[in-house]
Amino acid sequence: MAQILKGKEVADALVESMKQDVEALKAKGITPTLGIVRVGERDDDISYERGATKRCASVGVGIKNYVLPADATQDALLKVIQEVNNDKSVHGVLLFRPLPKHINDGVIRAALLPSKDIDGITDGSLAGVFANIPLGFPPCTAESCMAILAHYGIEIAGKRVTVVGRSLVIGRPVAMMLMHKNGTVTICHTKTKDLPSVIKEGEIVIVAAGVAESVGAESLRAGQVVIDVGIHMKEGGGMCGDVKFAEAEPIVQAITPVPGGVGAVTTCITIQHVIQAAKAGA
Repeated sequence: MAQILKGKEVADALVESMKQDVEALKAKGITPTLGIVRVGERDDDISYERGATKRCASVGVGIKNYVLPADATQDALLKVIQEVNNDKSVHGVLLFRPLPKHINDGVIRAALLPSKDIDGITDGSLAGVFANIPLGFPPCTAESCMAILAHYGIEIAGKRVTVVGRSLVIGRPVAMMLMHKNGTVTICHTKTKDLPSVIKEGEIVIVAAGVAESVGAESLRAGQVVIDVGIHMKEGGGMCGDVKFAEAEPIVQAITPVPGGVGAVTTCITIQHVIQAAKAGA
């Protein structure tokens, strides 16, 4: 039976560390503050905003909300981005995407300062990840995978790591972060030939395919550590990941659950980035 890599344990440890950092900053007269920029009323955005607000309150981080209607113009959103860029009391910005189709995502991302981009969406932040230099922050979900591996003492150096998925949100940045930790990384995707055998080669497997329960027993073997980034609603209720958990759990060495795995850590990483940005500007 696999070890279950629970996100709550990782999040709880991060929260205690963040509380100490916030206290130290407040002693200097600095309140780390997150700016949340939302266009429209998407249910998933509102749900994440609610969770982030609750987590911020639990560690003493402030929040400023910037909410625009779904039909807001691109210029109106750019004005908000410039406002948060110029506001020294806002240390990090979380911009909910996807944006409405009439707004050019690239233009908006380019307008946000990498130093305030706490979710790794700007080209500057991604350049920082790829070059391993302190410019902006990595995407929060990618860093959540790294935080779980670190918390549970899973060594990366010298290991064969398979990343399933090549998006700029998770796949490619987490692959770079794993390489910076001296993992030997293979990125695979929908065009990879004999995908199950490639996944099976990995000692650590990060599954970020975005396809519900697309990785099963045929892709897995004993001794693997599996981080399942996927999160999907099942027909008839309930949630699942990209991995068939019931098939994987009896085979692999360790696996994250869905829910309760990577997603439970991501909000904490978001807040941690805000605190780090505040410390950098202190």
